[in-house]
Amino acid sequence: MFAFAFSLVLAGGMPAQEHQHGASQLGTVHFENSCDPVVQPAFARAMALLHSFEFGPAIDGFTSVAHKDRTCGIALWGIAVAQWGNPFSIGRRPSAQLEAGRSTIERARAVGAKTAREREYIEAASALYDGFKTVDQRTRMIRYRDAMGRLSAGNPGDAEAAAFYALALAFAADPADKTYADQLKAGSILEKLWQAQPQHPGLAHYIIHTYDVPALAPRAVDAARRYAQIAPDAPHALHMPSHTFTRLGYWQDSIDTNILSAAAAREANATFEELHATDYEVYAYLQTGQDAAAKRLVDRLPGMVARIGTAAAASAAPPLAGSYAAAAIPARYALERGAWADAARLGVHPSPFAYVDAITWFARALGGARSGDAATARAAVAELQRSAARLARENEPYWAEQVAIQQLGASAWLALAESRSAEALAAMREAADREDRTEKSAVTPGPLAPARELLGEMLLQLGQPKEALAEFQKTMAKEPNRFRGIAGAARAAAQAGDTPASRRYYQQLLQICARADASGRPELQAARAAVKTVEQEDR
Repeated sequence: MFAFAFSLVLAGGMPAQEHQHGASQLGTVHFENSCDPVVQPAFARAMALLHSFEFGPAIDGFTSVAHKDRTCGIALWGIAVAQWGNPFSIGRRPSAQLEAGRSTIERARAVGAKTAREREYIEAASALYDGFKTVDQRTRMIRYRDAMGRLSAGNPGDAEAAAFYALALAFAADPADKTYADQLKAGSILEKLWQAQPQHPGLAHYIIHTYDVPALAPRAVDAARRYAQIAPDAPHALHMPSHTFTRLGYWQDSIDTNILSAAAAREANATFEELHATDYEVYAYLQTGQDAAAKRLVDRLPGMVARIGTAAAASAAPPLAGSYAAAAIPARYALERGAWADAARLGVHPSPFAYVDAITWFARALGGARSGDAATARAAVAELQRSAARLARENEPYWAEQVAIQQLGASAWLALAESRSAEALAAMREAADREDRTEKSAVTPGPLAPARELLGEMLLQLGQPKEALAEFQKTMAKEPNRFRGIAGAARAAAQAGDTPASRRYYQQLLQICARADASGRPELQAARAAVKTVEQEDR
C-alpha cells in the first residue's frame, strides 16, 4: 500500500501526452492506493489536478497511470470522476459525456482494485452514471453523495474520502435551503482537514465553493486568500478566489486574480476558463466604474470566442460556462451602465443552452422597455417565455426558474412602459421574492440585474423613494458594493429627504470607485457633487 504525495513543486519528466506538463505548483495531495510504486508520483499529480478541476490534464495523468499499471483500477476511477466535469455545473450533462463516464466505470469494474476501499470509490462514482437514461441527474448526484458518506464513515482515517464527501454535500445541496445545512456540514469537515493539510489544493478550493452563498461567504476569505498560492499553476485556482471576493464586494481583488487566471487559461488554451474568468473580471470592473477597462475586454470577446473551436477539452469551466460568458459580458456592459438603447440592440447568437440565449433576450427586453422601444421589449419577453417553457420540458428546473424570474422582471418593466404601474410593481415584487428563494449558479458572478435592485429602481421611477430605499438596502445585504445598488440607495435617500444617508451612500460609492474612469457615469458625477457640498459646508 502506498501513500505518495504530490509535492508543491514537482519536476518534469512525465511522458509526452495530449497536454504537455512541465514543472508545476499544484499543491500537496496524499491518496493511499495499491497501485505500482512506479506510478505513484504520476497518480499524485493527477489527483492534485483533479482537486483543482483541471479535468483534461487530470485525465491525461490518470490515463498514463492506467497504461503503466494495468491493474490500477483506481486510476480509471479518477478518469470517471474527471469526466463528470465541474460538479457545480447545474445544467444536465450531455448523453455523450455520460456514456463516456459510464464506459470508464465499467472498465474500472473490470480491472478491479486490490483493496475493498478502492472498489468502494469506484462504486460510489458509478452512481453518477448508472441508469442515467432513466434516473434524473439530481437523484444520481444524491446517490453519489450518500455513497461517499458511507465510504468516509467506513474509513475514518481516509482524508480524501472525507474531502470528496464534503464536496458532494456542497454540490448536491438544495439551492432553496436557506439554512445551508449541507454547506455548513461540508465546511466543518473541510476546515478540520485543511488544518492538518494546509497545502492541499482541494480543501481550499472546496471551502470556497461550499461557502459561495451570501450568508456564508465571510467564512471563505482565508481559503480565497491562499488557494492561488497553493496551486498557482492551475488556472482555475487563480480564478476561484474571485467567487468569494465577488460575494463580499472585494472588486479589485477579483480583478487582480482574474487577470492572472485569464492569462494562465489563455496560455493553456483553456478558452472556456478564460471566458469564465473574463466574465467575473468584467463584472468587477463595472462595479468600480472602470468602464473603459470593461470595454477593452468586450472588444476582445470575439477573438476569445473564435478560439473555442481549438480549445483544449475538459477544463474546469465547461462549454456552457464559455457560452454563458460570451452572452453575459456584452449584456452586463450595457445594463450596468444603463445603456438601455444599446441593450435593446444586442445581437442574439443562438447556443445549445436556452438559459444562455435568455441572457440576451432579458437584456433586450429591459433595454427596450427602458428606452421607449416597447416592440423590442415585447418580442424579447415572448422569447423569454418560450425559453422557460423549453427548459421545463428539458427537465432543467433550476434554469427554468431563473429564466421565469427574468421573464417576470422584463414583463414588469414592459408593463411600466405601457403605463400599467400596479401590474408592473406586482410582477417585479414577485420576481424579487422568487429570486430571493434561490441561489445563483457558480457559472455567473451574479444576476445580470438583481430583481430586488430593479424593484428599487422601479419604485424610484414611480415616485416612492422611501420604499425604493428599503429595496436597495435589501439588495446591498445580498449583493454588497454593487454600483447600481449603492447609487440607487443614494438617490432614493436624497429624494426621501434623508440627506445624511444619501451622502453616506455617495461617499461609499466614491470609495468603491476610487479607480473609476476620470469622467465617470452620471451617478459618480452626482456623488462627487454631493461630497463636495459637504466639504464646503464643513469649511
